Amino acid sequence: MSETTRRNVLAGAAGVGAAAVLAACGSNSSDTGSTGGSANNGGQAAPTAGQQQGGQQAGAAAIKTSDIPVGGGKIFKDQNVVVTQPTAGQFKAFSATCTHNGCPVSTVENGVIGCNCHFSKFSVADGSVKGGPAPKPLPAKTVTVNGDNLTVA
Repeated sequence: MSETTRRNVLAGAAGVGAAAVLAACGSNSSDTGSTGGSANNGGQAAPTAGQQQGGQQAGAAAIKTSDIPVGGGKIFKDQNVVVTQPTAGQFKAFSATCTHNGCPVSTVENGVIGCNCHFSKFSVADGSVKGGPAPKPLPAKTVTVNGDNLTVA
């Protein structure tokens, strides 16, 4: 076999492997929450989680003000958000992804949002770094209070 032929065979094999990986990444699997069109909805795809549907986040859990303890908070993994109540009636929300290494935050207690991966700590009041290796605060999100319900955007 000549050098050129070996090179062509290896390049072809690499191309086939890359095509298989790309095909797998582009698959329309059920774990993404997307569905194909159907006769019931005029052939349009159903909204995926996170898309707006009737003024609310599709797939978003209802958040009640009574679910959020004063001086603490609650992590909503499905929405990747942590909602806090630093003082009575004041609600804040932040990304639930630690700014150090991308781990999900895991605790909210004693006025601190904690990440158990490398023990970064963030303030429930403003998301600022209180300790650990995190280089920057948790990104803030907008909280809207409507009666006893909270909406996070």
